[in-house]
Order: sequence, then structure tokens, then C-alpha cells
Amino acid sequence: MKIFLKTEDEIDLMRKANRLVGATLAELSKHIRPGVTTLQLDRIAEEFIRDHGAIPTFKGFPNPYGGPFPASICTSVNDVVVHGIPSEKVVLRDGDIISIDCGTLLNGFNGDSCYTFPVGDVSPEIALLLKTTKESLYLGIKQAVAGNHVGDISYAIQTHCESKGYGVVREVTGHGIGRKMHEDPPVPNYGTKGDGPSLKDGMCIAIEPMITLGDRRVWLLPDKWSIITRDRKPAAHFEHTVAIHNGKVEILSTFDEIEHSQKEN
Repeated sequence: MKIFLKTEDEIDLMRKANRLVGATLAELSKHIRPGVTTLQLDRIAEEFIRDHGAIPTFKGFPNPYGGPFPASICTSVNDVVVHGIPSEKVVLRDGDIISIDCGTLLNGFNGDSCYTFPVGDVSPEIALLLKTTKESLYLGIKQAVAGNHVGDISYAIQTHCESKGYGVVREVTGHGIGRKMHEDPPVPNYGTKGDGPSLKDGMCIAIEPMITLGDRRVWLLPDKWSIITRDRKPAAHFEHTVAIHNGKVEILSTFDEIEHSQKEN
């Protein structure tokens, strides 16, 4: 396992790339409503990212099982956990949820973040799934300090979500991030305290709980990208990129603009 530690200057570049991801997600939040297609959202995202001097990292991202990813964002609706492909055939409806995962490459470094948005009015059951998943993200982040281990993050996420009766997806994980979108170490959402690589200053990782309303088991769809729940119940996904910096954790991405926009609406 090769873990690349970042310098102060590199963390600053990571911060800028991740702030752009947050701004892109905030821009998309203005357009999420019943009747909008996921392909429309993808076009808005790509234009916004390129207008700000960056490249949408996901577009053309290689897949060992099939062709490269064809879009700029992943749009995962309801029972799609991750890696949903934008399409003119997927039209958002009142009561849906959509997880939008976004990546940017800016000045040689990557940003990566995901937010699960309600579409119109969602049921209390779905709202609680979103709330719990986001809570688990911040509980995981709280453990991302120098001297702890990846397993401390994993354990915090798993215990919080399973204590509420939710499923924790095993097959996809968080990851290191930097010049490449996916670097070492993997950051699972399940695990044991004290296990895994030690966290050190200069590490940048993407922490991303993927939590299901029902059973944790998933299928890979024939498109070789989209991962769905086997029981077809909804799943939520929230992600921040963080840096371990001066012994503490700094969240490099942001939900602030998204949540400000949601309050205004």
C-alpha cells in the first residue's frame, strides 16, 4: 500500500478543488425538482465545472468491468446506491431521493463529494435515513485525526447506522485522494477500532457512508456501473474529502452552500 502524504501547498490545492465540488453540488441543488431528468443535471454540472477552469474527473473514468464512465456526475436515484449513469429516461418524481456524486480535477488535484437530495416531499422514513447517513459521515470524520486508524472511522459509521437498523454497504468504500481520484488507503464504512492504516498528517481521504434502508446486499447492473440494493429499498450516500492537518481533521469539501440553498427554497 502506497499512501501519499500531501504538503501544505498540495492541501491548499486540494481545498480549492473540493470547494469547487461543493459549489457544483450547490448549483445543482437549485435544479432538483420533479420533472427534471438526471441527464439535464449532468449537463449543468459539466458546464459549471468547465466554466470554473476544471475538468469533471468522472467523465471517461476507467472501469475494469466495462467501458469508461460516460458522464460528469453520478446520479443515483432511490435504490441505486452509487455510480448511477445520468439519462434522459430517468425523470425525478416527488418523493424520490437522488445521490449526486461529483469530482473535479483542478490544478492537478482532485475534489470529491456526494450529497443525497430529497426531491419535493419525502416520507419521514426516508428523511430519517438521510439524517442518519449524514450524521454517520460526521461521526466518521471526527475520528480522522493523527494517531487514530482507518478502522476508527469505519467503526464509528457502522455502529451509528446499524444501531438505527440500517444496512452498511460493504462492496464500495471511501478512499485516499490526491493527484489521482482513488489512492490508498481504502476507507470502509464497517470495521473495528484500531484496525487498518494509521492516520498521519498530510493524508487526504474521502469518507463516504453508503447506507441502505433495508438489507445491505447489493447488485451490479448490466451497465457495469450502477450498484443497486437487492431488496430495491432506497439508499443514501454522503461524502466529504478531508485532510489530516496539524494533527486534526479539516473538511476540504463543503455542504454549506447546498444547505443554504435548500433553506431558501
